[in-house]
Amino acid sequence: MKYRAEIDGLRALAVVPVILFHAGFELFSGGFVGVDVFFVISGYLITTILIEDIENKRFSIVNFYERRARRILPALFFVMLVCIPFAWMWMLPSQMKDFSQSLVAVSLFASNILFWRESGYFDAAAEEKPLLHTWSLAVEEQYYVLFPIFLILAWRFGKNRVFWMIVVMAAISLMLSEWGWRNKATANFYLAPTRAWELFAGSIAAFIVQKQGVQKNNLLALIGLAAIIFSIFFYDENTPFPSVYALIPVLGVVLLVLYADKETYVAKLLTTKGIVGIGLISYSAYLWHQPLFAFARIQSVNEPGWLLFLVLSSISLLLAFLSWRYIEAPFRKKERKSRNEIFILSFVGLAFFAAIGYFGHKSNGFSGRESMSMFSDLEYDNTNLGYARCNDELDSIEPKLNYCFRTSDEIVNVLFGDSHADDKFHGIVQNVPSKGWMFIGNSSCPPLMNINVESADGTVCSERLDKIFKFLYGRSNIERVVLSFAHMYPLDTLIAADHIKRGFEVTDRLLEDREGLANSPTEVFEIGLRRTISYLREKGVSVVLVIDIPELVVMPEDCLANKASCEFSRIDVLERQKVHRDLLAAISRDYEDVVVFDSLDVFCGKEDDTCSILKNGRTLYRDSHHLSHFGSVEYGKYFSDFLSEFDK
Repeated sequence: MKYRAEIDGLRALAVVPVILFHAGFELFSGGFVGVDVFFVISGYLITTILIEDIENKRFSIVNFYERRARRILPALFFVMLVCIPFAWMWMLPSQMKDFSQSLVAVSLFASNILFWRESGYFDAAAEEKPLLHTWSLAVEEQYYVLFPIFLILAWRFGKNRVFWMIVVMAAISLMLSEWGWRNKATANFYLAPTRAWELFAGSIAAFIVQKQGVQKNNLLALIGLAAIIFSIFFYDENTPFPSVYALIPVLGVVLLVLYADKETYVAKLLTTKGIVGIGLISYSAYLWHQPLFAFARIQSVNEPGWLLFLVLSSISLLLAFLSWRYIEAPFRKKERKSRNEIFILSFVGLAFFAAIGYFGHKSNGFSGRESMSMFSDLEYDNTNLGYARCNDELDSIEPKLNYCFRTSDEIVNVLFGDSHADDKFHGIVQNVPSKGWMFIGNSSCPPLMNINVESADGTVCSERLDKIFKFLYGRSNIERVVLSFAHMYPLDTLIAADHIKRGFEVTDRLLEDREGLANSPTEVFEIGLRRTISYLREKGVSVVLVIDIPELVVMPEDCLANKASCEFSRIDVLERQKVHRDLLAAISRDYEDVVVFDSLDVFCGKEDDTCSILKNGRTLYRDSHHLSHFGSVEYGKYFSDFLSEFDK
């Protein structure tokens, strides 16, 4: 294959905007299209190589994969290796667990699938993932695995028909991306089926160039360059991508591939020494920039300033030159490393990083690290505390409950609620001197009777709640039920930091009264809660209503890492929870033997206006709206004192 210096110039045009976009420079709001430029270039180069090999009867799938391994893996392995000690030193257990999962995913050429499942590309949390950018490598790797096999199998039908097969597949993929951004935006961004048309665009260009050569057309070449530059400066994160909008930069690259002959003005610009130099190190530059930016953000209390990002961008180019000079270039030379050595090193490297990632995942981000001891309270899981599953009709009948634990066969006390009861169960059981505790409920499902509930995460609660009420109806020995549930919607505004990070909306929870007696979400919630209490009181069961713990506007790990204040105001909490508190107070007045427990003193002290996420240097929270193990135990102490007074 004949070397085209302007292709390296195109690589420079792709990588620099990507770096500056990830650095947060608003001028380069569409810099992410650099990845699409890379896709087209890859499709063009790989297809050209494959066509030449097939036509010259020297095609070998082993040779092809060897070249890809030499090109991609050595620099990738080196960057991953350098990331590990910094992740170990600076990452919280939850971050380290995510990072470990990404090590496994990269090793399996599937990081695009992992990041699709975790978050959106433009989410704030994504900016702290050192290997986020490897999603595009995974797309290319999946193309490298499948496309050569397709090409050699389809070649028997003739070169012309293969060309039109690729055109049809590209059209289908483009149409799929148009559907995808409207219906499955995150999957559309990350997954290969909706990105394939960009690679196929390069393949189509390769067939055309192979047939008629590179043409000289200054106008079309200038239009191609202008299309790419336009996308870089005028697109932003609100632009549906990929979609027909991506046709502009993609067709821009195709025009340059087809018409930027070395005598054109554009080719002369792209082949200047500096631009070609950046293009040569573009792969390593792409690998280095995201870890540098991510670790800078992890270590900073606030978003790093533009000057630091400018320095880090320059460092990424310096590191890129060094890794290109001493890692990329040597490994590409067959006289330095034989095929067998390349394959052995590749398999060993992939296995090594996959193993580290696996153990990091299984150990919850190596949470036992001495430097991370202060963060150990961020983990909570009742299933690991020795509590037995119910193993009765609640467990055996679908749909199964997230939560169904008991401390003995004789049940006297029941904790009923959602995840905001789950985080309190351990502390209550450990502190309340009473036998026979049971915890039943489901995540995101408040204990409302005859209310259709669909949670923000898509959980349909109604059948699960009906099953719980049926169970309670058949139990005659229950003396007390504690109702604990999240109040953030509709009884309060949505302020929990991790919910905001994940893009939750208050309208994501759907509430509907089956009996049609209430319409507004607050009214529906109230009537459902009153039905639950009436149902329990008719059976002679005493009821404790729990005022929910304060939600946090920051994450507890940011408090522990001195990135955010650990304090909040009692007055602010009382104002935020006014609707919630007034509702529970009114209900307790209307029913005999119904009391309200207020846990605010756990965080504030009886006379203090200033409250804290921490107590005795340990966090009471595991995230912005759930208690930690330590917090659960502290909560249980206050709850036990409350019940002692109530039972006198």
